[in-house]
Amino acid sequence: MRKFKTDERLSKIVSVASSRQFSLKVVMENIHDPHNVSAVFRTCDAVGIPKVTLLYTFEAFPRIGKTSSSSANKWIETEKFKDTKKCFDEIHSQGFKIYASMLNKNAVNLYDLDLTQKVALVFGNEHRGVSPDSEKLADETFYIPMRGMIQSLNVSVAAAVSLYEAQRQRALKGMYEKSELQQEELEKLIDKWCEK
Repeated sequence: MRKFKTDERLSKIVSVASSRQFSLKVVMENIHDPHNVSAVFRTCDAVGIPKVTLLYTFEAFPRIGKTSSSSANKWIETEKFKDTKKCFDEIHSQGFKIYASMLNKNAVNLYDLDLTQKVALVFGNEHRGVSPDSEKLADETFYIPMRGMIQSLNVSVAAAVSLYEAQRQRALKGMYEKSELQQEELEKLIDKWCEK
């Protein structure tokens, strides 16, 4: 399929695929509004996240349309879980630390986190926030510092702020300049994208 792509398009696919950050994950927990879900997908694509974890223990799994968010979800894989412990156990088994976005007495400032390691960031429901199970099972909780009267951001904005901080830290370390994949795996990903 590569031969059917223009040089410019193929160059874009190779560049984006090569910079994907397989050591950075997002977990969306029971996010209800499909517009918020789509906005998070768009941010994930923008900062190079290849896979999003959907953890839906209460809400129904979201319908993710192909036309939403400029089709960002077309370039991002998803995995689904209905059980928090199974989800977190699976992520931990892959060597990730799990940080849940939540303002509590033990929460760490976002800007004090090292987001260049294998990290999964959890963002919770618009009204209830991160679940008690996720709070308990996460390695740490974190908060985004705010100077106003309101104590929380919209979930898609919170995800964007957090993920762009991760991108900033990773860019400073040159993590976008070399693929995290072995060459054979990267070639397979490029071939897969060329078929889309």
